[in-house]
Amino acid sequence: MTNINLSIIKHKHNKDGVFVTMKKGFIKKWVTGLTIGALLLTTAGCGGGGTAPAANNDSKGEAAKIGVIAYLTGGGAAYGTAIKEGLDLAKDEINAQGKVQIELIYTDSRGEKTEAINAANKLINKDNVVGIIGPTLSGEMFAAGPIANQAGVPIMGTSTTAEGIPALGDFVFRNALPEFLAVPQAVEKAISTYDLKKVAVMYSNNNDWAVSGYKTIESTLKKNGVEIIATETFADKDTDYSAQLTKIASLKPDAVMVSSLYQEAALVLKKAREIGITVPFVGTNGFNSPELIKIAGPAADGAIVASPWFPGKADEKVQKFIADYKAKYNNKVPDQFAAQAYDALYLYASALEQAGTTTDRQKLRDAIATIKDFQGVTGKFAFDENREPVMNATVLIIKDGQFTELK
Repeated sequence: MTNINLSIIKHKHNKDGVFVTMKKGFIKKWVTGLTIGALLLTTAGCGGGGTAPAANNDSKGEAAKIGVIAYLTGGGAAYGTAIKEGLDLAKDEINAQGKVQIELIYTDSRGEKTEAINAANKLINKDNVVGIIGPTLSGEMFAAGPIANQAGVPIMGTSTTAEGIPALGDFVFRNALPEFLAVPQAVEKAISTYDLKKVAVMYSNNNDWAVSGYKTIESTLKKNGVEIIATETFADKDTDYSAQLTKIASLKPDAVMVSSLYQEAALVLKKAREIGITVPFVGTNGFNSPELIKIAGPAADGAIVASPWFPGKADEKVQKFIADYKAKYNNKVPDQFAAQAYDALYLYASALEQAGTTTDRQKLRDAIATIKDFQGVTGKFAFDENREPVMNATVLIIKDGQFTELK
């Protein structure tokens, strides 16, 4: 007879992969040495760490589980829809190539930090993903990124452009060109093209990413000696911008610069044109969605934004991606968010192949960090030593309802 003291085996996984505490006590049972060994091995296997539980860490025949946290329902769902479409197209292509197999596990954050946190915990602890793509918004990444980092799970933002994202930890990456690199290019191009002397600025003050974009706009204007004659704020989901724009109109700026998501930006543009503001508008990354044009209509013409994605680029890879995307999604043209998500999954596939595993989170993280000279549909790409993307942007202007290069 062997007495096994359960007080030394305090934790085990429940069905959701969460640790629960067992009651202290003793059990008496006739067991063989083999049974005891098996019990001890099972107990040891409950520990955490950077590697997801798996019988075989190489698991080359198994699909790598990649979790996705995306804004799939709610006011900004167009971002999440584009991201999902880009990922699904890339997954089909990658799996068909046969070098690695990928399974995508989607969660809907609804643009909320709490939902992004819940999604991260589910993907890490229940689904045992080897890596995560998303969340969609920078504010969501500031909430969910530290959770993935602490768990030792690589997480990559495809649309998170606020300053400070990779600083969340060594497992946090992004392939989205940050605002502090993209926005100055758009602002400076507008200054030189339109000889701007005085401008007004608007931004959403309850959105971390929009506030970050505003600060970049402000510093770039000051650096270039452009006077800011008005700074007006609003909140995400606001629908009436009459007061702010009436004040701005009375000051007669040379341009208006806006940091917000596409739905607010589109309504700002519509109201501005309605009350007679005809000057150029310069936007942050939220201006990159075709939904801006869909909602604002002709009022979107003259809007300027910098983007690493330009569908008009005479590049074979770009044009093939567009053709394949249109074929899969009823002639729909991919936007920046679809393109960056598409590239992100190929970055994961390249790293998985290099790491030689579908389950080891640490090996995957290390392989991602070494990626250089990756040629994606958004251009030539690498991660720098801070896990920031190294890539170029194109300054675009909307003309006749289409994005075109501002030359």
